[in-house]
Amino acid sequence: MHLKRWITGLIAVPLLAGVIYLGGMAFALLIGIVSVIALWEYYRIVFNPEQKSLITPITITGFITAPLMIYAAYGNHVHAIPGIIIINLIITAFAAIVLFKNDPSILQDVFKQALGIIYAPLLLTYIILIRNSPEGVTWIFFLFFLVFSADIGAFYAGSFLGKHKLCPSVSPGKTIEGGIGGILLTIIVGIAFQSFFLPDISTWISFCLCICVGIIGPIGDLFESILKRVGNIKDSGSILPGHGGILDRIDAILFVLPVLYFFKEHIV
Repeated sequence: MHLKRWITGLIAVPLLAGVIYLGGMAFALLIGIVSVIALWEYYRIVFNPEQKSLITPITITGFITAPLMIYAAYGNHVHAIPGIIIINLIITAFAAIVLFKNDPSILQDVFKQALGIIYAPLLLTYIILIRNSPEGVTWIFFLFFLVFSADIGAFYAGSFLGKHKLCPSVSPGKTIEGGIGGILLTIIVGIAFQSFFLPDISTWISFCLCICVGIIGPIGDLFESILKRVGNIKDSGSILPGHGGILDRIDAILFVLPVLYFFKEHIV
């Protein structure tokens, strides 16, 4: 398992770094693909208990909506994103009306699809907006350093010091000590990164951002854990050998993205 994780990381990280550096359509295309895969994994989780088909008019509408939202963000047409979401809702509502006679539970499918659109593609539009903004490349690497530091700090602090469960009903392995360790390492790594690569940012602002990431990232992780418990599955997918699915890798990043964007655009 660990060998697979390392091999996947050694292949994926340089490719991801290269696409981030290139930006433009290549980056938008990558995020569009990620959004569709993440949405597929989400559908697989939420529709699994009822053993429903993952290919329905409602889910297909979602698969079309996801890349449209990413493309709108790429073209800096932020004002169009709410319109795309509204059109998605209108189409799924029409489908629900047509299908209701044969499937009285169809409204639940509409709710699940709508949550999926917000959860994956909408949150991923922020990484496009960050990349296309001034110093976007640096800020995206800042994002990854913060989130991975929180994950690593939580893992090792929890492994060696963890005694008090953080949220056992959702994730039995997570501890309060691990959470604190994740926040502390995020602060250390984040301020070091900011000092070298974003020196114009106030250290105080960087400190506040690190704390927010250290808290909000695990919330994203725990939220996906709830989804997987409801779906009774261990991993969201198997596309990344040794790592599970796309959602397993970006669950914390999804929740952190709008926070990072807010800091970058409105506080820094």
